[in-house]
Amino acid sequence: MVSDLFFSHLVVLIALVWLCLMLQWTWPRDPATWPPTPAPRPSVPKRHREPKPFAGLTTKPHCDACASSSAPHPQTPPVPPPRIVMRRGRRRQIDTSTHFCPNPDCAYRGWVDWGNLRANGHPNGGAWRQLLCVACHGYFLETLGTILYGKRTSVELIVRVIACLAEGLGIRGTARVFEVDPNTVLQWLVEAADQLHAFSQHFLHDIRVCQVQLDELFALLSAVKEGEVSEAKAIERLERSPQWVWTAMDPESKLLLAIDVGERTLAMAQRVVHHVAHILAPDCAPLFLTDGFREYLTALLTHYGSWGLWCINPPSALDVR
Repeated sequence: MVSDLFFSHLVVLIALVWLCLMLQWTWPRDPATWPPTPAPRPSVPKRHREPKPFAGLTTKPHCDACASSSAPHPQTPPVPPPRIVMRRGRRRQIDTSTHFCPNPDCAYRGWVDWGNLRANGHPNGGAWRQLLCVACHGYFLETLGTILYGKRTSVELIVRVIACLAEGLGIRGTARVFEVDPNTVLQWLVEAADQLHAFSQHFLHDIRVCQVQLDELFALLSAVKEGEVSEAKAIERLERSPQWVWTAMDPESKLLLAIDVGERTLAMAQRVVHHVAHILAPDCAPLFLTDGFREYLTALLTHYGSWGLWCINPPSALDVR
């Protein structure tokens, strides 16, 4: 039989072998043989929310309309002159409440229905009445400032000619129909346009709208309809053409705020936006909708942006598309 001493020595030997294996496995190795430590990942920089300057627009762009409108304009004196009330003679039969004295040196210039005007008959037997200002003793015709001033042609003929032009009939065609010189028809058309421009300037002011649609229109070529020229090619040609019609309209009420003709440039965009900003209320900043013309961004920021030394902060109500 195997003695107990043999078993005890065998157990000790097995324990020593196990201990050597454990020490070999847990003992630290040479640093040169260690696996390389993975490099730390670069930290993602945090996004800064501070406003940054808009490249190229750190100063307010130039606008010719703003520069020309900065000049002082003659204004009506704040203190009105005394109202004139005639207590002698018979009551006036001619209504002069819609006229005012045009004399720039008269204190009543620009004051309507102030009692200073009197009817003074028809000079030389003409169709239009003459008015007298009792303050400066100046005379003028009641048609002063209208398209009918200084014309001997009948009112009916002038109205019919303008109506035909408004319907789309050409200048030469209108002249042949009414047997009038084409230059005369052109002159009447220009005078009527000036009257309409003055009318719109007088009534279109301090308007409040929610949206303004800006667009440029061009004449569609007949070759595009027939397929001879592609639309892209036609637009490329018309880009160099000055016959662009600029419009600004309120899409809700269909009110035409501005209309102009000129080249498709930044100067024209500044001019149109300046006109729109001039007739809108000072605190009105509507939603502007465009066709993507990039010059509108500069024009809108020029008139509605808040300009500083470091950045541009446009109003929150402004949406440039």
